Amino acid sequence: MSKSITAKNLNIYYGSFLAVEGVNMSIQPRTVTALIGPSGCGKSTYLRSINRMHEVIPGAHVKGTLELDGKNLYGPGVDPVVVRRQIGMVFQRPNPFPTMSIRDNVIAGNRLNNKRMSKDATDELVESSLRGANLWNEVKDRLDKPGSGLSGGQQQRLCIARAIAVQPDVLLMDEPCSALDPISTLAIEDLINELKNDYTIVIVTHNMQQAARVSDFTGFFNIEGTGKPGHLIEMDDTKSIFSQPKEKATEDYVSGRFG
Repeated sequence: MSKSITAKNLNIYYGSFLAVEGVNMSIQPRTVTALIGPSGCGKSTYLRSINRMHEVIPGAHVKGTLELDGKNLYGPGVDPVVVRRQIGMVFQRPNPFPTMSIRDNVIAGNRLNNKRMSKDATDELVESSLRGANLWNEVKDRLDKPGSGLSGGQQQRLCIARAIAVQPDVLLMDEPCSALDPISTLAIEDLINELKNDYTIVIVTHNMQQAARVSDFTGFFNIEGTGKPGHLIEMDDTKSIFSQPKEKATEDYVSGRFG
């Protein structure tokens, strides 16, 4: 299931504008990697390039190499739809499909992929995905009610259940707790800790404490100024980044002396 991700001299563009320059990064299987840095430094752009969501924007493209277990995700003949099935994504704001029931939200990805499943298999998948997202006990008696009727924290866990239902290798999370209250945030953080037993997880966060709590490795991105490309300044195990960073810019950022 879980796989490694390797970026080699990755440059990410919006049209002719170079947004992120020269990323070299190895992400280990079954670990949580946090991407931190100031707004506009390219960490979400890099995250979206991993599952080819970046190129949904007209003119957006990459140069360089991005590999999943040694296979170039941008190689000739690689279908981006297949890439997005292997690499799931959870966004900043919970986005369950509002007209769909909780059950239909969970299996939406499988339906999009034209997977025909028996009712028993569907029921099993719904239960296992909701259990995987620590949501089953809260919603098992109202699976036919709209997903939009859940609280914000429950909606975000429903989106995680939807992402894991297609059985991806990697889960990307773009600030998954920024719209949530502290209790819901803690529930998502606990869940991330459990999910890394099965998935490679990459999370963008503006919350230093969260990065320190949930991740095994941390990458710090920075930008010299408006109109300049973002760069990966330093990547290391999380403890080193927060206690003994090698770069002064990293130290300034994690200690709050930045900006």
